[in-house]
Amino acid sequence: MHIVIMGCGRVGSTLAHILEDKGHSVAIIDQSPEAFRRLRGGFKGRRITGFGFDRDVLVDAGIEQASAFVAVSSGDNSNIISARVARETFGVENVVARIYDPRRAEVYQRLGIPTVATVRWTADQMLRRLLPEGPAPLWRDPTGEVVLAEVQMDSKWVGAKVSEMEGAARTRVTFLNRMGEAVVPDSETVIQDGDVVHVMAVATEMERINDAVSKRPEEKAE
Repeated sequence: MHIVIMGCGRVGSTLAHILEDKGHSVAIIDQSPEAFRRLRGGFKGRRITGFGFDRDVLVDAGIEQASAFVAVSSGDNSNIISARVARETFGVENVVARIYDPRRAEVYQRLGIPTVATVRWTADQMLRRLLPEGPAPLWRDPTGEVVLAEVQMDSKWVGAKVSEMEGAARTRVTFLNRMGEAVVPDSETVIQDGDVVHVMAVATEMERINDAVSKRPEEKAE
């Protein structure tokens, strides 16, 4: 595939190298020629100086043949404008933009532009390490309303079926981490000692879910 990247910062240059290593052709755009110094000496992709929302710049980068467009500059507005131009003007279907203000994510989602909210993701990763005893979001949807999270379960759940835990917590167990491997459970899957439980749920429900699995009801214990 041919992929166009706007922004040759740390994220953009890293993506460019990874994509090139995977056999894709890459063009990277940045308004500052100095930014291209982040690219390794052997980088074979195109370096385009200019603004990623400028149509002529995008054409020069090969947007008309591109299978994907990535906007990872340091400006939210520039990222979204360029992403919309790539999708609406040039018909690129696979478009993603980075944003720093997660409050804008819902607005951009309505425009059909998938976003990665850098600040929220980084904060979540920090909280997972600072507060290991609480719900630990591993992923959030662009609006921040739905999370994939690890929950701390009562050891008394060992030997119970996953379906019993789901009933008690009124949620779905997405997967178990069992001895370093991911296990997608069914109704007959039994929780084993050492399993790490992950659920997908609305963020506002996580405290209730974590409370529900942190202590198995005595009347259901074996």
